[in-house]
Amino acid sequence: MKILLHICCANCAIYPLDRLRDAGHEVSGYFHNPNIHPYLEFRRRLETLKEYAEIRDLPVLYREDYQLTEFLGAVAADPNNRCTYCYQNRLEETAKVAVEQGYEGFTSTLLYSRFQKHEEIRLAGEDLARRHGLVFVYEDFRKGWNLGVAESKRLGLYRQQYCGCIYSEYDRYAPRPGK
Repeated sequence: MKILLHICCANCAIYPLDRLRDAGHEVSGYFHNPNIHPYLEFRRRLETLKEYAEIRDLPVLYREDYQLTEFLGAVAADPNNRCTYCYQNRLEETAKVAVEQGYEGFTSTLLYSRFQKHEEIRLAGEDLARRHGLVFVYEDFRKGWNLGVAESKRLGLYRQQYCGCIYSEYDRYAPRPGK
């Protein structure tokens, strides 16, 4: 199957790309991540993906415009539900591009992270696939977490420490109750 893989970052692409290729799929990547803050972090993840894509001979479509204003406008009133918007936005854009470019299916490296709301991502992907006439290629890529981490370290890839949005960066550094 010809699959468009939404990629949040190079590190999260390692295991899913291997699994999809091992299953015989023709895979291309799509970088669309309006949530990433600050701008230098966005650029660093973008450049790291370009480096990784070259190593792995992975064709990638890049959305390089920085859409932080749009992202914040959509989530600022209800930051506790930002992940729902973020998943929906990125998967919706991936599905649209998949249809425009003639892909049969799509999936996301978000399914690799142990820190994301996995079931919410799966349900959103399946819904979007039905609406766009695509297949949402679901696999729980979290089982390859350690393999992906080890390979990213071996390759010397930049490894970020938060999902990307300003709120997750805050959560990373903010004092926690009882600490």
